[in-house]
Amino acid sequence: MTASRYASDLEAVFVRLLSCFGISEPGAYNPEPGFIMIRGKNLYIYGPINSRRLGLSLGINLTPYKICSFDCVYCQAGRTTMRTGERKEYSSAGQVLSALREWLDEHKDTAAQLSYVTIAGTGEPCLNSKLGEIILDIKKMVNLPVAVITNSSMLVSPSIRKELMSADLVVPSLDAARQETFEKIDRPVPGTRITDIINALEEFRKEYPGKIWLEIMLVRGLNDSPEDIVGLKQAVERIKPDKIQVNSPVRKPAEEGVIPLDKRRIEEIMRVLGPSAEAV
Repeated sequence: MTASRYASDLEAVFVRLLSCFGISEPGAYNPEPGFIMIRGKNLYIYGPINSRRLGLSLGINLTPYKICSFDCVYCQAGRTTMRTGERKEYSSAGQVLSALREWLDEHKDTAAQLSYVTIAGTGEPCLNSKLGEIILDIKKMVNLPVAVITNSSMLVSPSIRKELMSADLVVPSLDAARQETFEKIDRPVPGTRITDIINALEEFRKEYPGKIWLEIMLVRGLNDSPEDIVGLKQAVERIKPDKIQVNSPVRKPAEEGVIPLDKRRIEEIMRVLGPSAEAV
């Protein structure tokens, strides 16, 4: 790999990590010491990142770069390199936890200022078969709330929803309520049905005692039609999240022609979605 290609890949990873925390603009973050911890080719720990959404949060990455169940057109880290719905231990739980323990030992002053430990990263964290164990072990190591940022696809499995019960905050995404729109914007693993995901989110809300902040990414001409917004509103009314976080891509996305909504249109859609909607 050339130096320029390696630098480009690192930049893409960096942008993806920032977007997980609701940071889209350059200069809108405040990295602390120990910003990225890499072992070989694996990125395990990143941050802390200071964001409006989560405060000062330390990131945990559970998959190698861009292993995901979606290949979203707006993804700011580029195309998915391995689109899959198969669960396995993509990143070793032992190595992830060892890296976290090492970071905590080396950054005690910064660790005392953290607001969250956030499981997110460069792919879909729920694909890691050790997710539940990792959440429980993190909570044994730190007296901090644990957040999980997910694309929602794996929540159709009751066992995965059960694993998430130990998290304090779950940030699932829902970009569409109509199958045609869902396939255009999120490009999921074949056979994935948006109705199953919405049903799963509704069940998760009934089961889960923690906070749910539902994220919706809006792309002009893809999922912002009146029919799409009505469908999202109906889904939101069923899911009953604590917050609805509305976003639109700013940095260069995976595909050409992905256009963000202007502020006025976002505000109109937020009014339709209800009082718990906010722009991030």
